[in-house]
Amino acid sequence: MGKRIALVTGAAKGIGKAITDKLISENYLVLAIDVDVRNGKKLIIQYGNEKIQFAKADISNEKTVKFLFEKIVKKFGQLDVVVNNAGIIRDNMIWKMPADDFDAVLQINLKGVWLMCREAAKIMKEQKSGRIINIASRAWLGNRGQSNYAASKAGVVALTRVLALELGKYNVLVNAVAPGLIDTPLTRKLEETVLQSLIEAQPTKTMGKPEDIANVVSFLASENTQFITGQTIYVDGGKSIGAGI
Repeated sequence: MGKRIALVTGAAKGIGKAITDKLISENYLVLAIDVDVRNGKKLIIQYGNEKIQFAKADISNEKTVKFLFEKIVKKFGQLDVVVNNAGIIRDNMIWKMPADDFDAVLQINLKGVWLMCREAAKIMKEQKSGRIINIASRAWLGNRGQSNYAASKAGVVALTRVLALELGKYNVLVNAVAPGLIDTPLTRKLEETVLQSLIEAQPTKTMGKPEDIANVVSFLASENTQFITGQTIYVDGGKSIGAGI
């Protein structure tokens, strides 16, 4: 058998890039999906087409997602791992939040993940094997100013549990990873006082690294992981156990 094939959305930077790097280091062929073509091209330059292939795709567009998976089946005949990492943020207190910002976040973060899961499920059910790993967020437990984002990630957690029930008998495992405060370029754009208050709210008094998420994804994707499904694994420095601002 050749390389295992993993599809990663939002693969061009941040947590998605760390996941891509990790899976390539473990000899996966990674199908990197992103709307960020500039950084996508950098991945190709870094690794070459034998280790990674890049496609620009809007995961919230049903026709685009269907076409993407049709191409994958035609070209590779298999798909072993899908990591649904792509997502957007449009934060605001609810009384200031435009409905368009609610719709945009749910469209990408929940509908997009659902579309990817649906097409992946068709392939994996048929081949009677596969791993779907959805990147949720500790924020689904509640974060001020994130009524749209938290709702979308709560939906991802629920979707993960349902798909674990539906696909378990086909040897397809479905889990979620819920990152907390992770050191990414987006996080570093926060005001210093805000960032420090968030770090102080952590039991560990630190931020996590994108590699911390990638390591858990790698574990869940592994063929050695056979009896874990429907779970949400928090990678958040203990924030989910009740520490707050």
